[in-house]
Amino acid sequence: MTTARALGGHQPRRMFRDRREAGRVLAELLGSYRGKEGVVVLGLARGGVPVAWEVAAALGAPLDTFVVRKLGAPGHNEFAMGALATGGRVVVNDDVIRALRVTPQQLRDAAEREGRELARRVGAYRAGRPPVELAGKTVILVDDGLATGASMLAAVEALREMDPAEIVVAVPAAPESTCREFAALVDDLVCASMPTPFLAVGESFWDFEQVTDDEVRELLATPTVGIATAKLRIAETPAEIIARCAVDAPSGIPPTEALEEIIGDARVVLIGEGSHGTREFYEARAEITKWLIQEKGFCGVAVEADWPDAYRVNRYVRGYGADASADEALSGFERFPAWMWRNTVVRDFVGWLRLHNTERRAQGRREAGFYGLDLYSLHRSMDEVINYLENVDPDAAQRARERYACFDRTSGDDGQAYGFAAAFGAGMSCERQVVEQLVELQRAALQYARRDGLLAEDALFYAQQNAQTVRNAEVYYRAMFGSRVTSWNLRDQHMFQTLKTLRAHLHRHDHDEPVGIVVWAHNSHVGDARATEVGADGQLTLGQLVRESYGEQSRLIGFTTYSGTVTAASEWGGVAERKVVRPALNGSVEELMHEVDRPEFLVSSQITRDVAEPLDAVRLGRAIGVIYLPATERQSHYYHVRPGDQFDAIIHIDRTTALEPLEPTSTWAAGETPETYPTGL
Repeated sequence: MTTARALGGHQPRRMFRDRREAGRVLAELLGSYRGKEGVVVLGLARGGVPVAWEVAAALGAPLDTFVVRKLGAPGHNEFAMGALATGGRVVVNDDVIRALRVTPQQLRDAAEREGRELARRVGAYRAGRPPVELAGKTVILVDDGLATGASMLAAVEALREMDPAEIVVAVPAAPESTCREFAALVDDLVCASMPTPFLAVGESFWDFEQVTDDEVRELLATPTVGIATAKLRIAETPAEIIARCAVDAPSGIPPTEALEEIIGDARVVLIGEGSHGTREFYEARAEITKWLIQEKGFCGVAVEADWPDAYRVNRYVRGYGADASADEALSGFERFPAWMWRNTVVRDFVGWLRLHNTERRAQGRREAGFYGLDLYSLHRSMDEVINYLENVDPDAAQRARERYACFDRTSGDDGQAYGFAAAFGAGMSCERQVVEQLVELQRAALQYARRDGLLAEDALFYAQQNAQTVRNAEVYYRAMFGSRVTSWNLRDQHMFQTLKTLRAHLHRHDHDEPVGIVVWAHNSHVGDARATEVGADGQLTLGQLVRESYGEQSRLIGFTTYSGTVTAASEWGGVAERKVVRPALNGSVEELMHEVDRPEFLVSSQITRDVAEPLDAVRLGRAIGVIYLPATERQSHYYHVRPGDQFDAIIHIDRTTALEPLEPTSTWAAGETPETYPTGL
C-alpha cells in the first residue's frame, strides 16, 4: 500500500476556479498513471463527474460514474448516518446511529428510499450503456472533495466487492485528518489541497454551482479516449504556452508595438508593482509612463501617495512651485515609508517630467501633472485647507480652524489615535465638523473661483480635495478598528473618487483633448478584486472600480518577480532595509513565470488568446508591501488570484533588485544575506 503523496508535507490552501480546473490539477498529480494499462476513472455523481472527466481525458482512460447516496438521519436529514453506493453496499456510522437512537426500521426505510433514487440516477446517467468493467483494473475514484468522507467510504467498500487490482482516491480538497484516514484504506491517495481550518468543500472553489443530471449525462457521453482527446494528452504545459506567447521586455519595458496593442485607446491605465521597494518595477513603470505622456497624450500621473505631498511635486513639475530641485520637491514625503517616493527612480522621473513640461509650455501645449490618491494625510490636509482660506477668506479660515480643533482635543496629530478613541467611545467624533467644513468650502467655491488665472483655479481645486481627504480620512480612521474589509474599501473608494475628480478637473482645462491618466499603485490595488480570494469577502480594489466605471477605456498592468532583493521594513515605522526576496512558492503565479525561463517578458491575452487558459487558473500571488516578513512568507504575502482576470497584462522580471532610497541608511547599505533565510515556512 502506497503512502498518500499529499501527506509528504503540509500543503497551502488552494482555490480552484471550478470543478473542471480542479480536475486538471488532479490530472497533473496523477501523471504517473498516464499511459498505464487497465486504468479506469470513476466520478462520484454528481459533483465528482466534472472533476473526473478532466482526469480521465488527461490520462487517456475510460470514464464512468459511481453513484453514492447519503443516508440522512431521521429528523436531521443534513446529518449523514451512512451512505449507499452502486451495487447496494451500505456503510453506516454507528456513533451517529447510537447518538440519535435510529431504529433498524428507520435505517431500512432510508436505504430503500435512497436506493430507488440511486437506481434512477444510474439508469439515467448511462443511457443504456453497460458499466465499465472494473475487475483487475486500477480504479481512480474521484470526487469534488471530502468532508467526513462517508460517501467516499461507501464507494470504496462497494468497489472492493468488484475485485479491482488497485483503488486510488483523488480529490481536490479535504481535511488532513480525512486524507490520513483514507491513506490507510486505499492503495494510493491524492489530496490536492488540505485547507486549515477546513470549513466546507465549497470553500475551495470560486464556482461551486450544483451539477445537474444533464451535465452528468453530457460528460459521460463525451469521449475521454482515442483521437478526441489525443491533444489533451500531449498538450503543452502552462509554462510552455506562456513561453510561446510571451513578448520579450528588456528591463521590464515592452516594445512599443506590444504596448500599443494592449493599451489602444484606453485613457485610464493602472500600472502596478509586486512590492513597494523594487527598482526594476519603478524604472519600467516610469519608462512606460513617459511613452504614455509623449505618444498617447496622457496629462496626469496619479500615485498611491498623500494628496498634499504629491501636489508639492505637481507644482514643481508644472514650474510654479518654490522648490529648486526634484530632490527638494520630494522632501515633503516624510511619513513612513518615505522611500516609496523619496528614491532615485522617482527623483529622476520627476526631473524628466519638469523638463518635458518646460518644452510643452514653450510650445503652448498641454503639460502633465503629478497627483496623490491616498488619504493618510489627515492633519496635513487640514493645515492646507486653513492655509488656503487664510489667503482668500480669513473669516472662513477661522471657522475651519475651530472645526478642525476637534481633532486636537481628541488625539493631537495622530490619526490612528483619533480613530481608536472615536471608535471605542474614549473620545468625541469629529465627523460633523469635517462635513460642515467640506460643505462650506464647496458652497463658496464659485465665489473663490472668480479669481483670475489658472493658478487660482488650481489652488481652489487643491484646497477642495484636501477638505474631501479630511472628510474621508476621518471615516477611514474610525473604521480602522472595525472591519478590515471596510477600512480597505474606504481607502480604495477614496482613491477612485479622487481619480474621477482629477479627471473632471483636467478636462475643464482641455475641452478639446481626451484626458489620459496613468496610476501608479501596488498590484493589490491595481488588480481587479473580483479575480482574487479577497473579493469573495467583499473587498473592493481601485482596479475593480476603474473597470466597472471606464470599461474598455481602462487597462490594468501588473508586475511580478521570482527572487532578488527588495527595500522594505520589518515592522510598521521601521527603518528601510535591503532584504533578500525568497524564491516564489510552489503553485504561485511567480513560480509559473519563472518556469518560462526568460529574464524579462510581457504576457497578455490581448496579444495572444492562447495564454488565456494558463492565466485563468487559480494560483497563489505574492504581494510584498512596505513590510516584508520572509519567515511567514505564505501567511503574510500570498493570496489566491486568477491572474488572467486580475490584470490585462503582466510584466515579469525574474530577478530584481532593491529600490535605492535618497537617504540610504547604514542598515540598508549593509543589506541582508541569503543565509538569514529560515529553513522552512
